[in-house]
Amino acid sequence: MALDGTLEPHVLDNQVSKTSDSGRKLPELSRLEDRLGHRFRDRALLETALTHMSADPRRIASYQRLEFLGDRVLGLSVADMLFTTYPQAEEGDMSRRLADLVRKETCAEVAAAWDVGPHLRLGEGEILSGARKNKAILADACEAIIGAVFIDGGYDAARKLVEAGFGERLLKPATPLRDAKTALQEWAQGQGHPTPTYAESGRSGPDHAPIFRIIVRIGTLAEAEAEGRSKRLAEQAAAESFLRRQGLWNNAMEGEHG
Repeated sequence: MALDGTLEPHVLDNQVSKTSDSGRKLPELSRLEDRLGHRFRDRALLETALTHMSADPRRIASYQRLEFLGDRVLGLSVADMLFTTYPQAEEGDMSRRLADLVRKETCAEVAAAWDVGPHLRLGEGEILSGARKNKAILADACEAIIGAVFIDGGYDAARKLVEAGFGERLLKPATPLRDAKTALQEWAQGQGHPTPTYAESGRSGPDHAPIFRIIVRIGTLAEAEAEGRSKRLAEQAAAESFLRRQGLWNNAMEGEHG
């Protein structure tokens, strides 16, 4: 125990391993390191990256802080890869690809490919609920592992990990966006945001030819507003306005909705 009364990292690791998974023996981490292509100098970082908050009620040794860091490292690494791989791509196209590659669903797929689930340290309730296959938890663990590799080996090691896990997806043709409302809903779901909601915020013009003003909201994100000659067109325009602000809609996509 440290002088300030807190537990040293190795004590925390031992405590978590004793209280999580009800004594269940977890697979050797060396096998996971082989799949990651990174041998940790500080194994405690990897152990923390695999520890869900349910296994550490005090949240001292769970993966939340590493997830926060890994999310940023992942975004930078993918942006770096996109910039290098597609030298002629416009900013909007790269932003759309970036959003698709770093969304939670993609991170969960990468974590599944690394077979992270069996190595997760979970509390009893999470084990019973089948959390080892929970996409949200797998996505968080993926980002936490990237953060752990960044601390352990620096940016080059983290970028190498991201390239190995996400590189093949980066080379696939970009999925064309459909109508703006569908695209916005898919983006929101992929980012873990609430479903977009639309509300009429105003109306102008004569009764026989009104102009509707619609506002779209997604959780606590900044809202977007637009007008149209029908509520449907105004909703599409509001969704497009939101997507443009996020860099996920460009002129080439105009005309795909009406």
